[in-house]
Amino acid sequence: MPVSTSDRITDRITVTIHAEDPLGRAGVVSHLQRQPAVEVVPPVRDGRPAAADVAVMLMDRVDDRAAAELRRVLRGGEQRVVLIARELREPELLTVVEYGVRAILWRHQATEGSLAKAVRQAAHGEGVLPPDLISRVLGQVGRLRRSETAAVCSGTASAPLFGMAPRETDVLRLIAEGLDTRQISDKLAYSERTVKNILHGLMTRLQLTNRAHAVAYALREGYI
Repeated sequence: MPVSTSDRITDRITVTIHAEDPLGRAGVVSHLQRQPAVEVVPPVRDGRPAAADVAVMLMDRVDDRAAAELRRVLRGGEQRVVLIARELREPELLTVVEYGVRAILWRHQATEGSLAKAVRQAAHGEGVLPPDLISRVLGQVGRLRRSETAAVCSGTASAPLFGMAPRETDVLRLIAEGLDTRQISDKLAYSERTVKNILHGLMTRLQLTNRAHAVAYALREGYI
């Protein structure tokens, strides 16, 4: 009977640990160092980020600083992230899913066994979510899909489920340059109503509060 990749004994899994809390980091290191197939390596080697298989990130919540660290770790696309969080509100959950995090553990449930299992699954490209998070992800995606459908009906077709569409980026780039709705419509050859619909669909989908918030989001995420 063939043995699946996830069941087969493979080479050692290299793991980096990212945590501002020294005590929490020591606990994660202690758990993983007892795993024979796991090798904990420094996040930085010779002044460069380590090319590990999995990055374990320990954080209380995904604020702006933590989100920036997530982007930095995931930028190269080589490491799979196991996120250990104390709490995740729905906007934060959307953020980590959008960034590509697929393995999430609650901090109070992160035992040695559950952490080792999450690292192995992440190394094989598999997802790990607590049961309560699964229902929240499905609910969030359902709401976003309804918002996406409404956006199509209101003239913002081709808006992605996550992130930003090119026409949304174009509008925000012009807002950042100081143009008002009429000037944007002239520049892009859209009606003013279409410009407003694009902005409304974007802000609804990504839970942005106003134009300034939308521009700040686009700048932070590298869209403009």
